[in-house]
Amino acid sequence: MASTLDVAKYITERTGEVSAMKLQKLMYYAQAWNLVWDESPLFSEDFQAWANGPVLPSLYQKHRGLFKVSASLFADADSTALTEAERDNIERVLAFYGDKTAQWLSNLTHQEDPWKLARGDAPIGAPSTSVISQGAMHEYYSAL
Repeated sequence: MASTLDVAKYITERTGEVSAMKLQKLMYYAQAWNLVWDESPLFSEDFQAWANGPVLPSLYQKHRGLFKVSASLFADADSTALTEAERDNIERVLAFYGDKTAQWLSNLTHQEDPWKLARGDAPIGAPSTSVISQGAMHEYYSAL
């Protein structure tokens, strides 16, 4: 299985430089749709329901303090660790979500059950480390 950073490298190789927030959301949708289409995760790390949408803590630590990120940030990662099917799924996600802004993607996640359920009663803008389960992601997106 590829790592979180392997997938981030692949996405940034395909998109070029992108905002850190947009990368987080593209990673989220890549994971969600891979769970639906192949019934397996791209990577094992779980997303947390942060105030601005789903976030992978290890990826955040990698880009912390940066507004824009590119593939060079993931020099130690291996995008070739992805299978052909995984790359195809990511390409489909990028074709649909790739031209959207980071804020648009964040707003979309705020309307969808996996993030909302993980946040529970947390006030708008409040910090949260609640996990968005892969099961909740699979259940929600497979019903769309």
